[in-house]
Amino acid sequence: MNDTIAAIATAPVPTAIGILRLSGPDAVAVLDRVFTPAHGGPMSSRPDRTLVYGELRDADGAVIDRCLATVSRSPHSYTGEDTAELQCHGSPAALALGLEALFRAGARQAKAGEFTRRAFLNGKLDLTRAEAVADLTHAETPAAVRQAANQLGGVLAVSIDNIYNDLAEVCAHFHAVLDYPDEDIDPFRAAELREALDGAARRLDDLAATYRRGRAVNEGVPCAIVGRPNAGKSTLFNALLGRERAIVTPVPGTTRDTVEERVNLAGMTLRLIDTAGLRDTDDQVERLGVERSRAAMEGAELIFVLWDSSRPVTEEDTALLERAAALAPTILVWSKRDLPPAPGPFLDPSKLPLAVEVSAPTGKGLDELEQAVAALFPAGVDGSATVLTNARQMEAASRAREAIRRGAEALSAGMPPDAVVTDVEEAMSALGELTGRTVREDVTDLIFQRFCVGK
Repeated sequence: MNDTIAAIATAPVPTAIGILRLSGPDAVAVLDRVFTPAHGGPMSSRPDRTLVYGELRDADGAVIDRCLATVSRSPHSYTGEDTAELQCHGSPAALALGLEALFRAGARQAKAGEFTRRAFLNGKLDLTRAEAVADLTHAETPAAVRQAANQLGGVLAVSIDNIYNDLAEVCAHFHAVLDYPDEDIDPFRAAELREALDGAARRLDDLAATYRRGRAVNEGVPCAIVGRPNAGKSTLFNALLGRERAIVTPVPGTTRDTVEERVNLAGMTLRLIDTAGLRDTDDQVERLGVERSRAAMEGAELIFVLWDSSRPVTEEDTALLERAAALAPTILVWSKRDLPPAPGPFLDPSKLPLAVEVSAPTGKGLDELEQAVAALFPAGVDGSATVLTNARQMEAASRAREAIRRGAEALSAGMPPDAVVTDVEEAMSALGELTGRTVREDVTDLIFQRFCVGK
């Protein structure tokens, strides 16, 4: 990190304000080469975090923009290095000229996520906070914003550090007794180790229980819309999106493939998947669509099962509902309630779990469907909640929990404390990966691939 990086930190579209960002040992010097304050000395003589008006010029001295500049010197900056920003007018062409001027003045193009990566490497952020920066950038709902803000505030990091430190204290006591037998140190007792293991196990179990909710808020809930052909799946799909996305015709088998879109419903992002009608067919193309529909249902975390209320309920309908309910939280949707009901016995929706009546063309029942989703996925986020939000965090926490389990079993089997402490130290290593105390470079690379350039 001996070089100075630069990037456009705002979207490449015309906006009121566009930002050019610098970080590195020569950030202020590079800024001095391209920016001339309207009054007073160069930016290198100005105090931190003070906006200064002046001219941004290219290498030939031609004015690119009249804008504002500010500097923040190490270690009191986002990256922990000397940093600088130019707040320009938001013309993509002007920003591109400004970035080229920064390159010719000694900076290089920043890679995706490199500013935040430097903040992590310089100890300004742990990995959970770095991931929260990306989560906040990509947040699509108020719940996702609040969750990312909580993580950025360090709620998860503090919780993990507390578990880590409690285990470290036990290990330190054990090694002190072992390495310094002649010192006046309280003897190490198995009960102390048991208490630490039980406490860590409880807190890791509580953390694991938050993962489904945290990932749902962060990434969206895969929601498959399934049913027989012509049950109204594509019509419901379009009604929830508020636009004509899927083709709708009276011909059974119109939908031959899955169609996916994101929609905000009940404060949650649903990744809606419109599927082909489930039935046996000799049509090769439709059969492929049916297979993809079944795969979408297998991978869903929420399923809308559509029963056409204008047609009698069949054994295939009830079998599909039972299959869906065994896979994921399921809402039964009685579709086409604007049409005359089918003759014969009508199943009372109140006697079915989370059943709603919907007429997608008229919009009737969509509010009730949203309420049913809210019952399964409450949108509120507790500002003090500790939540696992992605698969990397869950995997590391699971490895820590497994090591704790092995240690507890070894202790119960009468194994000596030194054998158990080995498992405790393995749990600590996994917890360290959560926050970045111990982490491989390839894992770090994967984390920062999610970031955009300039962040």
